[in-house]
Amino acid sequence: MQNAEARPLQLESASTDPRRSWSLISHRLLQPLAYLLGVLLAMLSTALAYYYGWLGVPALVILESLLTLIGAASVGLAVYRMEQRVLRPLDGIFRWAKRLRDGDLSARLPTHSAGELAPLTADLECLCHEFKRLKSDLDAQVGKQTERLAQKNASLKILYDVAASINQSANLDDLLTRFLRILKEMVNARSATVRLLSADDRMRLVASIGLDDGVTKEADQLPVALCVCGNALSRGDVLCQKDPSLCSQALGRTMFGKHEMEMITVPLKYQGKTLGAYNLFVAKPGIGEREDILELLTSIGSHLGMAVEKARLDDESRRVSLMEERTAFANELHDSLAQTLASLRFQVQVLNDILAPKTSSDADRQLNQIKNSLDEAHTELRELISHFRAPLSERGLQPSLEELVQRFRRETGLVVLYQPKTPLPAMPVEIDMQIFRIVQESLANVRKHSKAQFVRVLTRKDGEQYLVLVEDDGEGFRTGQLEGKPGEHVGLTIMRERARRIGGDLRIESEPGEGTRVELTFSHPRNMPLAEIRP
Repeated sequence: MQNAEARPLQLESASTDPRRSWSLISHRLLQPLAYLLGVLLAMLSTALAYYYGWLGVPALVILESLLTLIGAASVGLAVYRMEQRVLRPLDGIFRWAKRLRDGDLSARLPTHSAGELAPLTADLECLCHEFKRLKSDLDAQVGKQTERLAQKNASLKILYDVAASINQSANLDDLLTRFLRILKEMVNARSATVRLLSADDRMRLVASIGLDDGVTKEADQLPVALCVCGNALSRGDVLCQKDPSLCSQALGRTMFGKHEMEMITVPLKYQGKTLGAYNLFVAKPGIGEREDILELLTSIGSHLGMAVEKARLDDESRRVSLMEERTAFANELHDSLAQTLASLRFQVQVLNDILAPKTSSDADRQLNQIKNSLDEAHTELRELISHFRAPLSERGLQPSLEELVQRFRRETGLVVLYQPKTPLPAMPVEIDMQIFRIVQESLANVRKHSKAQFVRVLTRKDGEQYLVLVEDDGEGFRTGQLEGKPGEHVGLTIMRERARRIGGDLRIESEPGEGTRVELTFSHPRNMPLAEIRP
């Protein structure tokens, strides 16, 4: 449309050229009429000459006949030239106008080298070309606007899906994986990943598409300091990296061979805080230069960042609720059972003081046994209350296990080796609590029964399975004894029940004199509804 304004029409018009005024008189179209007028004047002169007696009858007849023939020839010539120079060009113009009216823009005016309508035909032809050019420009503009509207509609649909999914999805990893596929298709990426930032500044791999298992294994739990995406996480903007070879260097292996790739990192942000990132590996460079795509990716990242923060807040709310429930239960134990045991201990002590001069050695032994049992029950109850009041660290399961091991080492004086070879992933607080309690119960059994000198606590990942191991070099026992005396091994039964609640498997291996090995294996609960996980 701008071209049309920049190039005004330059049309020739007969009315704007003063030199054409005289040419119309001498034009061949008017010549026959001039001849006819001359014939009429000649005939009038002849009639006057006859009237005044200047001509005789024979001369008059001959002259009139000759003038009549000349007049008829002039009329015929005028009609012929009118048909050739006016009527036929007009007919061509009418047919051309009809074709244009019917939508045939390829129609062209008939070319006439001469004729009265030749300038008009040239002007109409110029108008036709200008109209075609304007229509072509208009079609191009309409096409661009239509494409832009289609992109806007697609963008709005994606954003609507994001907003709707935030409120409907019960599993954050499923939500992020779903939009990983959508973003990959949107930019026609060859491969893509989505990762979340953990509390210990590591990038936990949630899902990937188009990468082999070796790359995904190396990319999981990668520290932010070693990750190229750290720039996007620190800046909070969409990052377009045209040389993803830095990723290969960080992972220590080639990702795409010699193929030219461009990596687009979309941060997941909420209120200025970056919580994770999508990585899209595009085979065709230039996507990062499209402002509309970058704006859409930024908006999607903000919405999904809100979903991540919502999931974390929900998890924190469940954790706080669970802590409050456990604290209330611990207070109930302290105000009821603990006070009762303390009262019984005091009464036994008073009874022992009263009967001491009169009782036999057997009675003294029984009283001491009752006193020791009450002391042991009171100690275990106080320990249970302490565990209920101080379970998990706010930083997550891994720091809580580390604090538990340090406290156990400090209280027992044993040699305790803690080996977090693979950091445990971020999981719902209900699952963290079950794993923490299993490790806590295992260490409590070591303190009470094993008489060990060395204890090892290990966490690692084997394929898709996570392993938590607690082993000691104590006395050990025969595992078959667990079946015959269930009442004496309630703690082990509870541990198995906790493992079952998180979809895991608990194995206990022990032999007399060989120590004990407690091994918990479980998968990341990406597809496990939280309603099925009970504290």
